[in-house]
Amino acid sequence: MTYYSATKDDLGFAHDPFKAIVAPRPIGWITALSAKGEVNLSPYSFFNAISSRPNIVMFSSENKKDAVAFIEETGEFTCSLVTKALAQPMNLTSAPLPRGESEYIHAGLEMAPSRFVKPPRVAGTPAALECKLLSIQQLHDVEGNAVPRWMVLGQVVGTFVDDAFVKEGRFDTAGANPIARCGYADYAEVTSLFSITRPVGG
Repeated sequence: MTYYSATKDDLGFAHDPFKAIVAPRPIGWITALSAKGEVNLSPYSFFNAISSRPNIVMFSSENKKDAVAFIEETGEFTCSLVTKALAQPMNLTSAPLPRGESEYIHAGLEMAPSRFVKPPRVAGTPAALECKLLSIQQLHDVEGNAVPRWMVLGQVVGTFVDDAFVKEGRFDTAGANPIARCGYADYAEVTSLFSITRPVGG
C-alpha cells in the first residue's frame, strides 16, 4: 500500500495522482463576454453540477483568468458540452493567447447565439447551458491562506439541446459521445451506459 502527504513534495509518484483519482471529470467549456464585448472561450476540468431545482453549476480557475474576469464584469456565461468530435478544438482553446485574440477563431470554431444570456455557445455542441452568475469566491487553504484559485457558481437559466440527440424524450448522452478529463494528458469518452434502480426512498 502507498500513502503520501499532500504537504510533502516526496510523493513517491512521477506526478501527483490527485487528478487521476478524481476522475473522470466533466469539462466546462466556458464562454464569457467582457464589458467591451470581447469573447473568451476556455475549458475547465474542475467543473460540475452541484444542484438541481435550481440547476447550478460550478467551475474553478487556477489564477484569475479572462473567463473569471469577464464573468465578474458582465454576470453571465455559457457552458458547451465537449464531445469526442470537439476534443481537438477544445484543446486549442486552452492556449494562452494574448488578451484580445479569439480562442474560438484560433481553434477554427463557429459560435451560435444564446437565447437567455449574451455570451454565445459553440455552434457544434449537442447541448449548452446558459448561466447567470451567483458568486465568485477566492479559495483558501486549511490555514486560512488565500490561494490563486477562483470558484464560480452559476444558475442555469436556459438550456440548448440539439434535437438530433433527443431520444424518447431524453437527452442521448452516449450518442452525444461527451469526453471527460482524467489525470495527466488523459481523457475518457462516454460510449455506453448502464442503469441501476435506486432503493425506494433513496
